[in-house]
Amino acid sequence: MRRGRVHARLDLTAGQAHAEDMVQQRIQACCMNSGVEPVRAVALGEGDMKKSKKRTGGTALQSATAEAQDRPRKIKNKYYEQELFRLQLELVKMHEWIKHEGLKVVVIFEGRDAAGKGGVIKRINQHLSPRICRVVALPAPTEREQTQWYFQRYVPHLPAAGEMVLFDRSWYNRAGVERVMGFCTEEEHREFLRSCPEFERMLVRSGIKVIKYWFSVSDEEQEKRFQSRLQQEHKRWKLSPMDLESRRRWVEYSRAKDENFAHTDIKQAPWYVVDADVKKHARLNCISHLLSQIPYEDLTPEPIELPQRTEAGAYVRPPFSDQTMVPPIYPDDE
Repeated sequence: MRRGRVHARLDLTAGQAHAEDMVQQRIQACCMNSGVEPVRAVALGEGDMKKSKKRTGGTALQSATAEAQDRPRKIKNKYYEQELFRLQLELVKMHEWIKHEGLKVVVIFEGRDAAGKGGVIKRINQHLSPRICRVVALPAPTEREQTQWYFQRYVPHLPAAGEMVLFDRSWYNRAGVERVMGFCTEEEHREFLRSCPEFERMLVRSGIKVIKYWFSVSDEEQEKRFQSRLQQEHKRWKLSPMDLESRRRWVEYSRAKDENFAHTDIKQAPWYVVDADVKKHARLNCISHLLSQIPYEDLTPEPIELPQRTEAGAYVRPPFSDQTMVPPIYPDDE
């Protein structure tokens, strides 16, 4: 069995080789929008820039170049897929270590609507065993749950030894949506801000590792993602009336988040903010950081050989005609 300390990190060296190409592509796109000849614009050097100014005044090109440079540089899809698979392989090693060592891990995902929390959770959980890593996404509390101690409905979902739980939204609903939308009283909100740090310190003292992520997205990017959900039928279910109301109350949510951080960003369980304006960057950065939070060793077993299957002997497999089969719709003749 191989064992070796693994230090997960996001190696951006390979991506630097493509940086110049990506900048040129963005400049080309911006120049097309600005009316500048795109082929010539991306090839301009210092000497050609002076010549271009005589024809265009330099204004459109300079504006397009500045706009392209201000945008976050996006990694190429091929590099993203390679890095994602590499990190997911490390997640498999980490979750095996969690099981082996009997660790208890809670990972909380909070942030703006349409910030990409669900996408990150899917990539984290994609190749992991559901018996070790599970996702908790609770609906709105029932009438009975509303009469309980606020944290009570979350406690049954906390991990046992050898488990990792990913909370897609969590007890921080009280500091966010409940606070802004008036679903809790002022006194209930104040009590949450007082008791939440102590609740999390209690979890840590009991041996649970608490990791909290806040996904931050700009107003413009959120608007773009909301519009995408409206236009694509398979995404429309993600846009709830509460999401639409959150657009109108953007500033109120910002103030609620700031107040929440002031009380709950504690040493034992600090908040880690993920810049989520570019989804692919956010996924890689978050997964890489998560791997760095739990020291683990590689427990991948050595390659094995499959044993020979025993002979069937007198056993005769029953024909498909005696069984209720799923209709073979695919493949068809197209």
